[in-house]
Amino acid sequence: MKIYVLDASAVVRYLTNGAGAAKVDALIDRGFRGEARLSISVVNWGEALYSLANMRGLNQAKAALMALNALVEPVLVDEALAEAAAAVRFHYKLGYADCFAAALALRLNATLVTTDPDFAKLGKRLKVMALQRGSTPLR
Repeated sequence: MKIYVLDASAVVRYLTNGAGAAKVDALIDRGFRGEARLSISVVNWGEALYSLANMRGLNQAKAALMALNALVEPVLVDEALAEAAAAVRFHYKLGYADCFAAALALRLNATLVTTDPDFAKLGKRLKVMALQRGSTPLR
């Protein structure tokens, strides 16, 4: 089964119907049919919540994310994942939250779904599904 890790930007794009939302929707549909597994680090979950709250208010943001909870598995951060994220930050100088998305994707041997071109710094080490860059930035 193919595994995907969603970055906060992918979740925000999906929930705001921004550029690339159709690709995320197709992945969620595959997950619903049992053809794929979708995960997100709780750090990136929080990042998406913050961004959506800035756009729609905290209660609407929470409700939107909770609707995804049945289809996207939030993964808790343990010491090993925190250390892996720190190593990614040290070696590749990504933003802190992005390091958790990368570390989780590497741990699960998954494809990272994102709008952020900075993940290219990891080269072939990290499989990335790049969503179209568009107008729904993370805040």
